[in-house]
Amino acid sequence: MEETFVPFRGIKNDLKGRLMCYKQDWLGGLTAGFRILAPTTYIFFASAIPVISFGEQLERDTDGILTAVQTLASTALCGIIHSIMGGQPLLILGVAEPTVIMYTFMFNFAKNRPELGSKLFLAWTGWVCIWTAILLFLLAILGACSIINRFTRLAGELFGLLIAMLFMQEAIRGLINEFHIPERADITSTEFQSSWRFGNGMFALILSFGLLLTGLRSRKARSWRYGSGCLRGFIADYGVPLMVLLWTAISYIPAGSIPKGIPRRLFSPNPWSPGAYENWTVIKDMLNVPVLYIIGAFVPATMIAVLYYFDHSVASQLAQQKEFNLRKPSSFHYDLLLLGFMVILCGLIGIPPSNGVIPQSPMHTKSLATLKHQLLRNRLVAKARSCMGKQESLGQIYRSMQDAYWQMQTPLIHQEPSSRGLKELKESTIQLASNMENINTPVDGSIFDVEKEIDDLLPVEVKEQRVSNLLQSLMVGGCVAAMPFLKMIPTSVLWGYFAFMAIESLPGNQFWERILLMFTAPSRRYKVLEECHATYVETVPFKTIAVFTLFQTAYLLVCFGITWVPIAGVLFPLMIMLLVPVRQYILPKLFKGAHLQDLDAAEYEEVPALPFELATEGDLSRTASFADDGEILDGFVTRSRGEVRRVCSPKVMSSTATPSKELTGLQSPRFPDKVYSPRVNQLRGNNSPRGVGRGPFSPGEAKPSNLRKCG
Repeated sequence: MEETFVPFRGIKNDLKGRLMCYKQDWLGGLTAGFRILAPTTYIFFASAIPVISFGEQLERDTDGILTAVQTLASTALCGIIHSIMGGQPLLILGVAEPTVIMYTFMFNFAKNRPELGSKLFLAWTGWVCIWTAILLFLLAILGACSIINRFTRLAGELFGLLIAMLFMQEAIRGLINEFHIPERADITSTEFQSSWRFGNGMFALILSFGLLLTGLRSRKARSWRYGSGCLRGFIADYGVPLMVLLWTAISYIPAGSIPKGIPRRLFSPNPWSPGAYENWTVIKDMLNVPVLYIIGAFVPATMIAVLYYFDHSVASQLAQQKEFNLRKPSSFHYDLLLLGFMVILCGLIGIPPSNGVIPQSPMHTKSLATLKHQLLRNRLVAKARSCMGKQESLGQIYRSMQDAYWQMQTPLIHQEPSSRGLKELKESTIQLASNMENINTPVDGSIFDVEKEIDDLLPVEVKEQRVSNLLQSLMVGGCVAAMPFLKMIPTSVLWGYFAFMAIESLPGNQFWERILLMFTAPSRRYKVLEECHATYVETVPFKTIAVFTLFQTAYLLVCFGITWVPIAGVLFPLMIMLLVPVRQYILPKLFKGAHLQDLDAAEYEEVPALPFELATEGDLSRTASFADDGEILDGFVTRSRGEVRRVCSPKVMSSTATPSKELTGLQSPRFPDKVYSPRVNQLRGNNSPRGVGRGPFSPGEAKPSNLRKCG
């Protein structure tokens, strides 16, 4: 994204770029057919369930003024507007945990002020939203989003882990409250007797951990050995919502023998209940707010504007990571401007505003990458089998697949040119074909494994469209009308889903992976190098990695601790913003430039990871394909957020076979004569029972591993 601070230029460029592909955004989603329902349903539950939980939290923290009806309405309304009028359709909007924290702080402030009180709380927040929108307008017009690239991985991943901690905190707090008497509850009721409270708490633990464990397990269904491929794929795509339904049904099993309130369920008024619609007319009370508090609303508005500017932009940035290979332009400035209008709208009708959310936005992109992979894969498998039926050679099959691949692309003048194409054929496949006496001999399944080979050939691409975002927003809106059914869900199931969301957001976060590395025994660190790993693992001394991670951890704990401070807790967005000058001016003085670039680079190309010594663990032709993984892009997202050194096995390189002239052009430039990581051999020499000497390279020639350095 070009850095421009000329007023309106950023908005103009965003509109120009996105309007050119607006029609194709809709056509791309519609042509996907029913397959668009899988990512739509996945992101709907990932968006709706936390929003319902936040409504439950706000209902407790605001004495029932705000409930799940308001949070669902805000998420649906803003999502529909953004999916139709927004610039980046991959961005998911919703009421987020930081918004809940800010509204809780504002309510505690207002209810203790006689001039405001609970009665004028929503009217005062309406003025807060107006000030917030004005600040967002200024930021968008003046091109403040141009500096989004200065939000490096240090800030983005720290904020992502902070959100995960807040999710997990809410899950733990909710489970603890299951053992206590809720506020405003009738303490004389049978279910609040000590024995029944204990029983409710234990049942809540079963339901929460049941959802958490089965939800995580269902996401890996594609790697199961049982069931057909269609069944495993269905469970992987729809397993989490199915688990919500399953554990809700289980909660009704003991219904006849226990008090009615056990387990506790979502409490929220129906949208048509008397008094439930009072907040929708809050605009008539806004002029009753004292002038001093109207002016004072600028203070929390500043915090919220900073929060939304950062959260919205970073969520959009994470949804457009370079490894996703998006081809359509970004829209940071225009989306921030549109967010300002939505904040005003939400404030005037008395509902908390929605903004871009983490981790739902990158999860949305990931699910659409899975969809694009499935569409391309089906087409290429059919083409390859057709060519094999015609007894064509390997070179002819590859060229036919390449032609079919390009036919499925939709090149438009606004899109960045795609130079990726299909990846190169496996070296092992090329060598098998070159060993044949006649290279033109028809290829059969023993040489070219259609299923696995095509999975490895396909690059990562995303089905960029607007349909899934619009559909999931409409489904969230439908939840408002379905509130009587939603109130059947136990609150403990929601706490389990909070924990699920927190854990789901951890893979791919380098900050989290460095924390795990610090707890890895020195004698076992060589295993990190055997897996997909970022460049810093090999190039940065372990002591430097540890110091950088400890600094990031300390900063994270400070930000998390601030959220616990009454009133002053609204300052935590400023702590996140402060990371920009800290990264730009302070950290370069504490760490070497080369080490800091590997640990926290901002702009260099990030590439997908590959396993370290593929052939030492098994022949390349038996590498697990995307379709065999628990999630098609799990490995990609889990280990690809840093620049990753691609390494391949010397076992393949040591082959004496010489490829024929016809296949020479198919060989990959990624396979040089000596591409390997010497540090694993060095580490294995002392620590691994498997020993060394598996390849033609001598471990004695290897450089010492930085993972073993302590200084």
